[in-house]
Amino acid sequence: MKKKALKRMLMLSMMVVVIAVLAVGCGSKNNTNTASTEGNAAETSKEAVTLSLGLLPSIDAIPFVIAHEQGFDKKHGVNLDIQTFKSAKDRDVAFQAGKLEGISADLVAISIYNEAGLDVKITSTTFGEFDLLTGNDAIQDVKDLKGKTVILSKNTSTQYTVAMMLKQAGLTEDDITVTEVPQIPTRLELLKNNKADAAILPEPFVTMGKASGLRVLSSTHTAGVNPFVLAFPQTAIDAKADAIRNMYAAYDEAVAYMKSHDQSEYIDLVIKEVGYPETLKDEIKVPDYVPANQVDVKEVEAAFAWAREKGLLSKNISAVDVISDVQFKK
Repeated sequence: MKKKALKRMLMLSMMVVVIAVLAVGCGSKNNTNTASTEGNAAETSKEAVTLSLGLLPSIDAIPFVIAHEQGFDKKHGVNLDIQTFKSAKDRDVAFQAGKLEGISADLVAISIYNEAGLDVKITSTTFGEFDLLTGNDAIQDVKDLKGKTVILSKNTSTQYTVAMMLKQAGLTEDDITVTEVPQIPTRLELLKNNKADAAILPEPFVTMGKASGLRVLSSTHTAGVNPFVLAFPQTAIDAKADAIRNMYAAYDEAVAYMKSHDQSEYIDLVIKEVGYPETLKDEIKVPDYVPANQVDVKEVEAAFAWAREKGLLSKNISAVDVISDVQFKK
């Protein structure tokens, strides 16, 4: 009897196993739901592609930062890994080490990257700004800088910007005396202490300078010069084209957010990211950002021509060679 009972139990166990296997093979409703859930998770993971950006603490970084802080990036299926660097040199070290995919750069830097054999492409402009400031009452216009001393950083977009401003005023770089000071805070201090007649500065140092009595002679916006761009190596563009396009969708939504919200709602983030002193909170004027757009070919050509003149670019590289159409057509 015991043997028959044991045999009957074994047969029942085998039947349970067979039924379970058949259920799995046919695909039960529960398994379908599980597969669906796993598929949705995989889809979400696939959509939220991480894109690393190396930005400087400047006003052109703000739409990217807000896009991330407000979750617009994830809404559009990309996770912006924003890394902020205190200097372009530190940014370049990280970029060349392969730790960054996209970087906020400028047209002069683009020429230098490609001269060095790095296949770096411009994917759009950004909304940066340089201002030319003075504390000399005898200087009321850029043309008054003839024979005067100007502080800048050589072989960079600051020198290029000054060259373009001088050209518009009928002057050349030979008409001024250049004092090279790479450190931006030092430029401002020297200018405030009358150690030079003018200096080219970005924010927040422009606002800080104006608060101390300095005056703006010209800016990249008034001069119609825009050397500021976002760039990616071609390898990153090939690997993450969709993520880059999603990034720009998030960027544009951030711009729309700033237009539809009072500045007070995000000014603390601007102060933190750009480095404005809290004491100048009421003096800060956030730019009227516009949706992302592609760089003007003529802008690139002008910057490259200047880079060749300065010996920074010797390769036969044209503007169209460094402009990507991953988001905008050339």
